[in-house]
Amino acid sequence: QVQLVESGGGSAQAGGSLRLSCAASGYTASSKSMAWFRQAPGKEREGVAGIWTGGGMTYYADSVKGRFTISLDNAKNTLYLQMNSLKPEDTAMYSCAALRRGGSWYNTALYNYWGQGTQVTVSS
Repeated sequence: QVQLVESGGGSAQAGGSLRLSCAASGYTASSKSMAWFRQAPGKEREGVAGIWTGGGMTYYADSVKGRFTISLDNAKNTLYLQMNSLKPEDTAMYSCAALRRGGSWYNTALYNYWGQGTQVTVSS
């Protein structure tokens, strides 16, 4: 059973930075597919960034390209999301997901495991 626990959320000023972490226990596959999603009040959950270690691939939503970086520390089994140049529109609940069953990285239905989420609030 895979368990995902996010941390690192909080409040930041526009232009600031935050780093989110997602500790994954029980996810021992040599090739990992994980992603960060976010959901703002009244909006659908959307993919922010994804990673597939089997192909050495990373994926980003257009809205965060150049500002956010996704990475995975295999030794610590921890997924990160470095968020720079934050904007008020980045305010949302951020969740990590793991074990994608093929398909597009931003398809929420394809992930087997989800964390509880961590809130990010960006003020102008």
